[in-house]
Amino acid sequence: MSIEADYPLVTVIMPVYNEAAFIARSLGAVLAQDYPPERLEVLIADGMSQDATRQIIQNLPNAQRVRIIDNAKRLQAAGMNAALPHARGEIIVRVDGHTIIAPHYVRACVRALQQTGAWNVGGGMHPVGETPMGKAIAAAGKSAFAVPTAFHVSETPAYTDTVYMGAWWRWALEKVGGYDAAFAINEDYELNYRLRAAGGKIYFSPAIRSEYYPRQTLAALWRQYYRYGIGRLQTLKKHPKSLRVRQLVAPLFVAGVFGGALLAPFSAELRVAWLLGLLIYAAANLFFSWRTARRYGMDHLPRLPFVFLTIHLAWGLGFWRGILKG
Repeated sequence: MSIEADYPLVTVIMPVYNEAAFIARSLGAVLAQDYPPERLEVLIADGMSQDATRQIIQNLPNAQRVRIIDNAKRLQAAGMNAALPHARGEIIVRVDGHTIIAPHYVRACVRALQQTGAWNVGGGMHPVGETPMGKAIAAAGKSAFAVPTAFHVSETPAYTDTVYMGAWWRWALEKVGGYDAAFAINEDYELNYRLRAAGGKIYFSPAIRSEYYPRQTLAALWRQYYRYGIGRLQTLKKHPKSLRVRQLVAPLFVAGVFGGALLAPFSAELRVAWLLGLLIYAAANLFFSWRTARRYGMDHLPRLPFVFLTIHLAWGLGFWRGILKG
C-alpha cells in the first residue's frame, strides 16, 4: 500500500481568538501528532487576535508547517468556513484552542472515518481543571447529571447525534455547505443535524482522545452555559425536529423554580408541590455531587452542588431568554 492510501491527506483547522495562554500547548499537540508530517496540513483561522497569539504561533518549533487564515468575523463557525477553501486535505479535522489532543488523535480520526462509514467522527471531551473550582467544574463535566451527552460521559463507541469538535470527509462538509456562520454557539450540533438529515452518520469513538480546559470560575461557567441555552434555542428555531428530551430538563427545572415561586403564595397545594420539587432537586444534586466526588476526589464535594446548580440554572435561563428574544 502507498502512503497516500494508508495516510490520506488531512487538514487540521483551528479556529481561535486571543488564545495566547493556550495556543502553544494546543497547536504544539497538533504539530506533535504521530501522523506523517507530509500528510498533515495545519491551518489557523485566527479571529484577528488582539493578544500575542500570532507571535506565539510564529515562534513555535515547526511553525513553517502552519498557515494563518484571517477570520474577520471571529466566530468559530465562520473561521472553519474561511479556512475550508484553503485546505488541501480530503479529511478535515477541527481542533479548538482550549483543547490538547492526544498524540494519536489524527490517526484515530482517520481510522474511524475509514472503518465506520460515518461522515463525521469525534471523541470524548475530557475536561481538566487548573484551580480548585476549575477541577470541580471538570469533575462535574464528566457527570450525566450535568451534561447528558455521549461525548461527555460515555466510553462506548456508538453512532450518535453529535460529537466533540469533529473530523469529516471533506466532501461531506461541502455537501451540506459547511457551518452556518450565523451561529456563535451550538454550531456543532446544528451542523451535525444537517449532516444526519442529508443521510450521513455521526460516530463517537473513545479512541479519539483529547483534553479540554473548561472555565475555572462559577461566573465564567454561568456565562458559558447561559450562551449554550440561547444557542440551543437558536438551533431549535432553525430545526424544530432537532429537539431531544434531555434538552428540556434544564428549562423545565427553571420554569418550576421561578414559576413555583410566583404562584406558591396563592395556593397551599402549589406551595407544597414547589417545596417538594426543590427538595427532590436538592437531594438529587447532593447525591450526584457525592457520587462525582467519590470518583474524582472528595475535596470537590463542597463545590460540586454549586457547579451543578450553575449549569442547570444558566442553561435553562439561557433557553428561556432565547424564547423571549425570538
